[in-house]
Amino acid sequence: MPAKPHAATRRDLLLGSGALFAWAFVPKIARAEGRDPRFLTIVLRGALDGLAAVAPVGDPDWIKLRGDNALRLDGATPALPLDDFFALNPAMPNLHRLYRAGQAILVHGVATPYRERSHFDGQDVLQSGFARPGRADTGWLNRALTMLEPDDRVRAGTNRGRAFAVGPITPLVVRGPAPVLSWAPPRLPPVSDDTTMRLLDLYRHTDPTLARVLEDRIDLAALTPGNPQDRGTGKNDPVIQVGGINQVRAYFAEAAEAAAQFLATSDGPRVGALALDGWDTHNNEGAVNGRLSRLLGALDAALAAIETNMGGAWNETVVTLITEFGRTARINGTEGTDHGTATVALLVGGALNGGQVIADWPGVKESNLYENRDLKATTDLRAVLKGLLRDHLRIEEQALMADVFPDSEGVKPIEGCLA
Repeated sequence: MPAKPHAATRRDLLLGSGALFAWAFVPKIARAEGRDPRFLTIVLRGALDGLAAVAPVGDPDWIKLRGDNALRLDGATPALPLDDFFALNPAMPNLHRLYRAGQAILVHGVATPYRERSHFDGQDVLQSGFARPGRADTGWLNRALTMLEPDDRVRAGTNRGRAFAVGPITPLVVRGPAPVLSWAPPRLPPVSDDTTMRLLDLYRHTDPTLARVLEDRIDLAALTPGNPQDRGTGKNDPVIQVGGINQVRAYFAEAAEAAAQFLATSDGPRVGALALDGWDTHNNEGAVNGRLSRLLGALDAALAAIETNMGGAWNETVVTLITEFGRTARINGTEGTDHGTATVALLVGGALNGGQVIADWPGVKESNLYENRDLKATTDLRAVLKGLLRDHLRIEEQALMADVFPDSEGVKPIEGCLA
């Protein structure tokens, strides 16, 4: 049995960042089938560039769209082939291995119903499960858990029937009637450049003196040589320069390990969610050899940590990685990408019918882009989540439509994702 994470202290909770939630109820129908399913959701905050994670190398307009920034099979650092059309970012060999083993599915051209470009509203829709922001104070995962009828055996034990969250603020996806308790890794995650710049903008208006101190700190960090392995490839890369990619990797892995150990424990919870920041790549994105490549590598290592720490429970596990929206199809003037629309959802786990890319591909020709700038959404993320919750946790389709994802009558669950 894997070692249990340390008990949270008040200081841990104040220092924690991200979000981890879990609940132990498993539907009786799953028990009757002889299964003990686990379900983990990882929210990637900041909007992942789906085209940089999973590239349409078979699209005739792909190289024209991104030029030297395009992932390609014959590049200096070749992309990892998935099928005859899509290829995976080379920073993710563990995900590629899982795909080859039939334990990963990639869903491309996916988006929530949200079509604007605010992180706050995008996260609200992503985590609430509603079609518009500001409509709920509960999350789809918490509401889904209330649909599960507990088995008496599930109630037994120290952690069963309990929920847990990492971080000082419980994220919307897990707010609701299911009770929540907290745990935090002892490691403080690095502050992302997006968070730093938002604070700087705030203090420029409210406290100019503090703003000048922050600006001096950022300028000093940019001038400090530091460890070359911890630095990005461009001068405007503070998330790598200040926090250090090694710190990011360590935090991602530690949080993922903790989630897996809780979920794998025989008397532990069965459903969870984890949030990881840092995906807002406005400048110096570096899909192949830069900032995003390093972040994807850290995420890839975290997925390997989940698989390892789940042990035998991995075969009954589904992990879904979701983000609020994608990024612009074209690279901008600062070698980054701006807020977009469609992206990719990553699914991993031993319970999946993996080794497939699910996509109704819209194409990246200029005339096919949404508002002449974004990858067009062709798959509703709610359809993906509905299919997983129905087939893995056995939540009834009517409940998914009416309670978990309200006003989603026309969104049918995706079939065939579970083994």
